[in-house]
Amino acid sequence: MISRRCFIKKIGVSASVAGIFNVVAPEVVGQGKGTPPSERVGVGLIGCGLMGRGHLHRVAGDSAFQLIAVCDPDKTRRENARDTVNQIYSQKTGKKWNDCLEFNDYRELLARKDIDAVVIVTPDHWHTLMSIHAAKAGKDIYCEKPVSVTVQEGRFLADTVAAYGRVFQTGTQYRSTPVIRQVCEFVRNGGLGKVSKVFTILNTLMGFINSERFAPYFKYIEPQKNGHFYYPLDFPLPAEDVPEGLDWEMWVGPAPWKPYNKLYHINPSPGVVPWSFCDAFGAASNTWHLSHSADVIQYAIGMETSGPVEIIHPADGIFPTMTFKYSNGVLLHFVDGWNMVHTHYKALPADAKLSGLFGGVFIGEKGWVTSMSAGGPIEGAPKDIFDKIGLKTREVNVGSNNHHANWLECIKNRRRPSSHEEIGHRSASMGHLAMISFKLGRSLKWDPEKEMFINDEEANRLLSRPLREPWRF
Repeated sequence: MISRRCFIKKIGVSASVAGIFNVVAPEVVGQGKGTPPSERVGVGLIGCGLMGRGHLHRVAGDSAFQLIAVCDPDKTRRENARDTVNQIYSQKTGKKWNDCLEFNDYRELLARKDIDAVVIVTPDHWHTLMSIHAAKAGKDIYCEKPVSVTVQEGRFLADTVAAYGRVFQTGTQYRSTPVIRQVCEFVRNGGLGKVSKVFTILNTLMGFINSERFAPYFKYIEPQKNGHFYYPLDFPLPAEDVPEGLDWEMWVGPAPWKPYNKLYHINPSPGVVPWSFCDAFGAASNTWHLSHSADVIQYAIGMETSGPVEIIHPADGIFPTMTFKYSNGVLLHFVDGWNMVHTHYKALPADAKLSGLFGGVFIGEKGWVTSMSAGGPIEGAPKDIFDKIGLKTREVNVGSNNHHANWLECIKNRRRPSSHEEIGHRSASMGHLAMISFKLGRSLKWDPEKEMFINDEEANRLLSRPLREPWRF
């Protein structure tokens, strides 16, 4: 297994972010250098951290967009982003550019009439509220995953975006990588016959909170005691002085109040999602990679706008690990590491190569195939399966995705993008449901249409949480 921490260390954070945003050239979708200013999509960037900078370069480098403004409650990040945008446009236009606006409060950015769309790259607890406010302000939206921190938030988001007729794209770009999409469509169209089992990784907190940057806080974190949990926790971290230029009140926003601690936010950023271990701000494995896996898996099994009907806890003894059952009979098994597919389930031959994240292993009547990234090529059997899929290469180049281009195309034609609001909600929900089952320590029955647990009020209370005053949807 490659944990997210080891994965980031292995390939380098900056390299991984650069690869994600090295996407299909604008010319491929007919939006090249000749796009007249009147036809460009005016964009506001909300969130200027490590991932935000990747989106900044992608949008500012595309002549079909005009990056008008940046927003962040951290003055240092905000001003760096503004200067970067001005530098990019100065180089592109050949003259001094100082037009990029900056905002501390995203609501001021949303009030701009010249901004048509926003890219939201904030901590998880802001995703739903900002997206809803953007939709009500008449903006199209690209929002990083997961789109919510509770199931109810995700439903509010999906309903609001649909009601206001906005174009919404979730940042689950792996399904937009050609090789992965081919694999998913092959599985979806019956290439494996009836799919019986799918496996994917669900990490505990250990690999995250036991890392070097947490070491000075181990007496509060207690990784050996708390590292086995699969969901984020509320750690009693000490209050520290808020850095100059950081509006901590705005950073926390609608989340439960936490005093500032540099484990949540610091410059330079120690990673793409440093706050994700905390239940006020993030969703642990759902933030790290599970939303990506959920999107790819549920698309391949034809359940991308639905969900499981049973969440089977390992305490029942039916399966050795957390398992979802879908109405079409597919069983989705969550494992801590790929070795468990061999040791605990004996589902594949011992020599079957399994590695990577952001996808899963599909097992059907006619063979098996993987859809992971960052762990090597697509694997599968029998030997002719790759010919049947029609793969020209088994190598997964995440940078070849057309996720932003698809969003742009749909802004123009007003169609739904490949990872629209309902898909984003259902992908995030998969992680939320697993974590609720782990919190309660028991199995649950789920109604994917009503989005409620069946005859279980205790579980249903965990589907939502209140917003901190004075924030409202």
